[in-house]
Parts: sequence; structure tokens; C-alpha cells
Amino acid sequence: MAKTQLGARVDEDVAEIARARAADLGLSIGDYLARLVQDDASGLRARSVDAAARFLAEHQGIFDEAEEAQQAPRGARAA
Repeated sequence: MAKTQLGARVDEDVAEIARARAADLGLSIGDYLARLVQDDASGLRARSVDAAARFLAEHQGIFDEAEEAQQAPRGARAA
């Protein structure tokens, strides 16, 4: 497939995040950005966010309990 060059201006912090994520995934910046666009256009990204939101809504109580247990002073739960 033929490649087309695109240009975009982003804040330096965004560029640094993109470079780091691409490196983490073993991708070039161009391949990383192409993957993001394809995921967004295919709806994969939206479905993933929706699935994560449903998971959190379903299990929020468990997370709340774990957080409360971590914040409780030592000995407060002793019976």
C-alpha cells in the first residue's frame, strides 16, 4: 500500500507521549498514529472505552471497598 505523508502540530508533551508509546509498542510514530486512527475509525476505541465503563460500573463497589480498606488506620478493623 502506498504511503502518504501527513503533517501535524502538537504540544511538545503530546509529542513526547506519542514517541514513548510508539517505542513501548515497538512501532514508528507513523505506524503508531496509523493504528490510533484505524482503531478510532473502526469503533474499536469507543467499544473498548464502553466496555471499561461497564466493567467499572459493575464492580465499583469492590474498588471502593479496597480503597477504604487501604485508607483505614491500622487497627481500625481489628475485632
